[in-house]
Amino acid sequence: MEKLARESISLLASVSAKPPLDVAVGPRLGTVGAIFIMLKSALGAGLLNFPWAFERAGGIHSAVSVELGSLVFLISGLIILGYSSSISGQCTYQAVVKEVCGPAIGQLCEICYVFNLFMICVAFLVIVEDQLQKVCGSVYELVTGLPESDLPHHFYTDQPLVLVLLCLLLILPLSIPKEISFQKYISGLGTLAATYLTVAILVKYHTMPKTMVHITPLYNSGISTVSSMFSVIPTICFGFQCHEASIAIYSSMENQRLSHWVFVSVVSMIFCLIIYSLTGVYGYLTFGKEVKPDILMSYTGDDVLMLIARLLFGISIITIYPIIVLLGRSVIQDPLLSWRRKRYGVVTSAFECRSRCVLTVLWIAVTLLIAVFVPDISKVISVIGGISAFFIFIFPGLCLIFAMQSEPVSCKTRVVLTVWGVVTLICGAFIFGQSTTIAVMQLIRKT
Repeated sequence: MEKLARESISLLASVSAKPPLDVAVGPRLGTVGAIFIMLKSALGAGLLNFPWAFERAGGIHSAVSVELGSLVFLISGLIILGYSSSISGQCTYQAVVKEVCGPAIGQLCEICYVFNLFMICVAFLVIVEDQLQKVCGSVYELVTGLPESDLPHHFYTDQPLVLVLLCLLLILPLSIPKEISFQKYISGLGTLAATYLTVAILVKYHTMPKTMVHITPLYNSGISTVSSMFSVIPTICFGFQCHEASIAIYSSMENQRLSHWVFVSVVSMIFCLIIYSLTGVYGYLTFGKEVKPDILMSYTGDDVLMLIARLLFGISIITIYPIIVLLGRSVIQDPLLSWRRKRYGVVTSAFECRSRCVLTVLWIAVTLLIAVFVPDISKVISVIGGISAFFIFIFPGLCLIFAMQSEPVSCKTRVVLTVWGVVTLICGAFIFGQSTTIAVMQLIRKT
């Protein structure tokens, strides 16, 4: 997550472990703690794509305008989810949707949830492969003093092969266990990497020779800019996506008044907006139209400041990937274990272990296969951004519409909120259709 990110998205691991809302356990989250965890859930790998998205949107003014417009729906979705959690008594995203909207929509939510996590894993592996390539070149430049283009080709410099070995020797052993206890020690690593990257981009912009900084316009005029503004939406959805984790965060808060949740949501999204906008603006101003989908790939290999950023992102993704596997695997494995229990009356530990290992190996193998052949991170983020529309727009809109049919509110309030739910639903359907179609067409065109 964490989207990812998101990520980071590692805080989603708390979702599967939360008790019902009416069970009092342990210390509860205060305001600052809730805001901080929301930031950790949102800030992640999506940050790498923002400068490129600013270029695709037609300039800074266009991209920031789309960000501000999207912020209304982002905050609205968080508020709706908190409200839905309070009236349903559930503390996971899937459970809330199933309770409020019914079993059919709940099953659709589970499918989207698994697919979203699957594509996030693909994005993570693409990022790791990019960073492996650049780190290898950086080490070669720093050790030999020769340019990265002179790097000789050996089997250990072949990025796909190194990525396969990394998955076999490191990611797979970390993903196999039933529980991932080390998550509590590294949950802030993704946020550290994201914050460091933002600061590093600002420092590089102000310290680079002016001859190396591209002069770019704040905006481009014309119809093409209006049509291209929508291209930034998938990146925004991927970058700001913390909605899956929001219900777990809300259910853990000490003060669960809706007004307090509104405050937490607004402050969290504003902080995210500042960090993402600074990265997008200064990354775009530095490289202009030459900016790459992964901003770290735009910097030279001998840049020590960015070498540290690559290492931080690489390590954080390697540690977060097993958590995403755990979440996706549990959604698939739980029905399988339930079926086994109904048919044979008991689920043996051997069957649970075999099914867990098989699902983990298949998950890593398929995501690795896709990542090796994906052209660049922007294509994956376009797909993830489309799927994210379900969690940010479509499911919250449906929850609001269904809730208004049963909640004791005034007729005027019911009509207004139902209309807003319909608007949110339509916007989400449009974003999903538009971004997913473009992403698929681009992938087909590249192959």
